[in-house]
Amino acid sequence: MEKLIQITSGRGPLECQWVVAKVLKVFLEEAKNNNIEYEIIHREKGDENLTLKSITILLKGKELSEFLKTWLGSVCWNGKSTFRKLHKRSNWYIGVFELEGLDKINFNEKDIQFQTTRSQGSGGQSVNKVNTAVRATHIPTGQSVFVQDSRSQLENKKLSIIRLKEKVMAIYIEQLEKRMHETWNNHLQVQRGNPSRTFSGTDFKKNYCEKSYKKKRSELKNELKKYKNNLH
Repeated sequence: MEKLIQITSGRGPLECQWVVAKVLKVFLEEAKNNNIEYEIIHREKGDENLTLKSITILLKGKELSEFLKTWLGSVCWNGKSTFRKLHKRSNWYIGVFELEGLDKINFNEKDIQFQTTRSQGSGGQSVNKVNTAVRATHIPTGQSVFVQDSRSQLENKKLSIIRLKEKVMAIYIEQLEKRMHETWNNHLQVQRGNPSRTFSGTDFKKNYCEKSYKKKRSELKNELKKYKNNLH
């Protein structure tokens, strides 16, 4: 199972950008402890060092849906601003959302059509004697590359596969960035109240609270104990 997750500060101020960076660390640690693989697809830096406006992560794992139940929604950090010491606000909210409606391009070498031809350009008569150049076309997307780097047809074929994959995946990245922009606009206002998690303290080592209806009190205590041990 794969899912794209975005952690965003929305329209929140610099403090929320700081919370995104801190929450990201906890999020990835828990993902690792739950045998969930992750890949950071895109990040938008915050206005100060060690802050993030938004980050998008590709998650892979069997228990992914169960893991995300305790994260999706708004996340609250309770604490005084580290940037504006006189600021009275103490609750800062960010959002954790799933990016939906994006079809990932699956690159398969079986979908490539190869054509061999003579090399082009200068190089004397030897250049045009043998069909060593390769044109590779990815049928599902129509993307193609032309490779004539080597005098070996086999080497040119290998290079064409690498370059074609990069070109096809670039389409996916372009779609992803467009989708992230739309999601960013949709979630500029992060919902406050009834957060999925609540953190406190500048070191983020204090306990969090899950929604009360999700687990029994005894199960929550055990989870809190496990979480504390993982952080030390």
